[in-house]
Amino acid sequence: AAAAVVVSAVAVTAQQQSKSQRAQTKSQRTEVREQRHEERVKRRAERLAAFEKHMDSIILSRNFQFNPSSMQRQPAGPVRQLINPNFTVGFWDGTVDVCLPYIKGYVPPYYYTVLNYVEGYRAEQTNEGWIVTFSTTLFSANDYTFTFDIYSSSGGANLTISSVWYNPVQYSGTITQVY
Repeated sequence: AAAAVVVSAVAVTAQQQSKSQRAQTKSQRTEVREQRHEERVKRRAERLAAFEKHMDSIILSRNFQFNPSSMQRQPAGPVRQLINPNFTVGFWDGTVDVCLPYIKGYVPPYYYTVLNYVEGYRAEQTNEGWIVTFSTTLFSANDYTFTFDIYSSSGGANLTISSVWYNPVQYSGTITQVY
């Protein structure tokens, strides 16, 4: 009977030590996991800050391109997807080059026209990124105002082209650097 008690005591002691080791190992794993998580959060924050800084620098350098992915006649026209890579608004060396489809007309059916080449540029920084504006007559009697809302954190932008004669047309897309 004494031998059974001793064997039971040894088994209980071994189980307690095993539980203690598992708890300690689990605690160490949790600590390592938390440390890795903190490192990932820190690296992510650094990458996001670096991207915002990069976006700000390309807007300030005036060497960037807007690549639209969709357009919509305001206030509630259908959204049109833009797949043609030639539809862009480019800024470089003090020049603005516009090649976009634009919905022109007073009543349906509207027709599309391509806007090309403008000059003039004004940029002001906001809490979310930048507002870039310019206007042009585009070789006509009508004045067009271009307003970009650029979001530094995402690299995305919305462009609204306004005119006194036509409803505004809004484009959504991305900003990339011109090399």
